[in-house]
Amino acid sequence: MSLANSVLSVRVSAAERDLLTAAADHAQTTVSDFVRRKALEAAEIELMERRIITIPAEDWARFEQWAQAPARSIPALRELAATRAVWQK
Repeated sequence: MSLANSVLSVRVSAAERDLLTAAADHAQTTVSDFVRRKALEAAEIELMERRIITIPAEDWARFEQWAQAPARSIPALRELAATRAVWQK
């Protein structure tokens, strides 16, 4: 477990605190760890769902080169694609 080096304070109502406590208990963790983990998951999802991505002009040529490069064969992905899904077995 890493030590936090920054504090983030969030105000919640008593009902919200009770809900967070119940969820943290269910996950067998502290409220702080539960809230931190879920907030980071939500932040990652929010950023992954962005529809517009800005590429700085000085990086555009490198991006174009990457986008035009031939696809690489990744054996693990080829194996995964050939595997039947568990619900199809």
